[in-house]
Amino acid sequence: MNIIEIIGWIGSVLIVGSYFLNINGKLKSSSPAYIISNLLGGMFFTINTFAHKAYPSVAVNVIWVIIAIAALVKKAK
Repeated sequence: MNIIEIIGWIGSVLIVGSYFLNINGKLKSSSPAYIISNLLGGMFFTINTFAHKAYPSVAVNVIWVIIAIAALVKKAK
């Protein structure tokens, strides 16, 4: 397994793991841990999908990252 695949798997664990914790009441969607998990997961997915030339997925993940950054900025204010 190469580094791009490892990055993709880490991204999937971060996003799906934080979502699982959220729907089971263990992690609030407004918590920094949830937002940062989505931010890093989105970044890792962006790298993975770009390497695979899956450009529609790249676009979705870039938007995912922007949403997470906006949430962190809003939370910091």
